[in-house]
Amino acid sequence: MEPVHVRCPLCLRDHAFVIPVYSCPCGARTALRAVRGAPATTVTQRVWADFWVTARCDVCGREDQWPQPELGCPCGTVLRVPVRTEPPARPGTEPEPDPGTAPGPATADGPPAHIPLPRTAPRPRPPFKPLPIRTARDAVTVAGLYLGWLGFHGVAQPIERPVSRIDLRAEGALAQVETSTCPTGVRDIECLWLNALSESVSGIFFSLAGYEDAATRRADLVSMPLFAMDLTGTPQPVNAAAEKLLSAGA
Repeated sequence: MEPVHVRCPLCLRDHAFVIPVYSCPCGARTALRAVRGAPATTVTQRVWADFWVTARCDVCGREDQWPQPELGCPCGTVLRVPVRTEPPARPGTEPEPDPGTAPGPATADGPPAHIPLPRTAPRPRPPFKPLPIRTARDAVTVAGLYLGWLGFHGVAQPIERPVSRIDLRAEGALAQVETSTCPTGVRDIECLWLNALSESVSGIFFSLAGYEDAATRRADLVSMPLFAMDLTGTPQPVNAAAEKLLSAGA
């Protein structure tokens, strides 16, 4: 890959940065392409949703999430390099039909060609990429990535755990991550529910050791999604509210 020139907006140093290349499951090399002329932005607050960028493979068309390219400047500033997420158009290929255009003629094998999806149709999500859980911090990291994968925006983790025990915040949601070896009890469910209720958002619980039966029943009464996590870093829905959230997304 040809390096791109990145200038730090604080100290004005110029850097030659090579954007990483990733391997698509189809075997093709997927490279994120820098937006030429666009300035790099400084990272002042870590938000989980900003760690990833969705890019489409220009060979098989598969969409996957890859780490957002970042560069550390010697002055201490972390720079985020703007990238394009769509592959360039190939010579001789026809552009995709505009959603507002009329559908093509019907065929004998099915509906008319190039029928656009309804605007209300949910966009399919790529498979969630689990991360191994070795520490309590890893569990919170996985829960944050999972919330972003579900569709919550602005997922953020406080530097220190507050008295309310809220581990993650997002637009429209609060999440608690229990990493102890004891199953989560009713009191933990009620505390998260009250905190979420006071902020008019949804409460979502993640637990490594699972839940007591009474805690699951109480969560069902207030429609709180419960997820269980294992050391492979793959959250699994525990109740109907979690199944619904997993199916529909945020």
